[in-house]
Amino acid sequence: MDYKDYYKILGVPKNANESDIKRAYRKLAREHHPDRRPGDKKAEERFKDINEAHEVLGDPDKRRKYDQLGAQYQQWQRMGGDPRGFNWGQGNVRVDNLDDLFGGSFSDFFTSIFGGETSRGRRAGARMRGQDVEQNVEVSLEEAFHGATLTFSKNGKSLEVKIPPGVKTGSRVRVAGEGGSGIGGAPNGDLYVVVNVRPHERFRREDDDLHLELPIDLYTAVLGGEAQVPTPAGVLSLKIPPETQNGRTFKLRGQGMPHLRDPKTRGDLLAKVHIRIPPNLTPEEKRLFSELARLRSR
Repeated sequence: MDYKDYYKILGVPKNANESDIKRAYRKLAREHHPDRRPGDKKAEERFKDINEAHEVLGDPDKRRKYDQLGAQYQQWQRMGGDPRGFNWGQGNVRVDNLDDLFGGSFSDFFTSIFGGETSRGRRAGARMRGQDVEQNVEVSLEEAFHGATLTFSKNGKSLEVKIPPGVKTGSRVRVAGEGGSGIGGAPNGDLYVVVNVRPHERFRREDDDLHLELPIDLYTAVLGGEAQVPTPAGVLSLKIPPETQNGRTFKLRGQGMPHLRDPKTRGDLLAKVHIRIPPNLTPEEKRLFSELARLRSR
């Protein structure tokens, strides 16, 4: 039976303190977690060794017994003793039931020293919360305005995720328990849906406000009238006062995007006037514009 150097497995010196051991374990466990390497048997075995090493070195009593018996074992080898004949039970360690990892037990080396003893109430080596997972999605501005339900496929089953009204690019929607699988009865990780809102052909978004260019004809700008203003919720009528100048901005309060945490409250819509000059003037129209210009020059 081969000797297992738990210090070497975790990459820590023999005088490492509890914090060093915990830090090394967490780093290696994340790196070799089965969720990151599905189907990789070598990674699974490496993960089991890392857990076993932490089960021993992370427990002061077990670490003391391991250090003591490990020194005796190495002395036994130096004296020419057959490793198979070494009495690991000389430490008088009590045997309990052994928790399984991945359907198998700790190694024979571990069992020969500790029997089935595992840390009471801790089981840190055998339990690990599943990894959090991110999924990028794209939604339209209208979907961001009204909210949407997206469907994903996970392990052969459909998973529906509700996108709330008011999401922005970069918003993260948490779906509890739908991430990577936990180990040893530990909870699953979470799924985070990361939203990207596609640019819109008409609206420009700034936080929860919407901006748009509102085309109106020259006659409405000069004489006044009404203009139809599109919004994500429908079309509204806006009163245009006489002599409205090009570039003037009208604020329609509460007609922008919903606030993410309070969808009943909405930002504003800012409509910037763009006056359209009539094309293809007739001779009569040109004459009238010339007369108007003459009148204005007096």
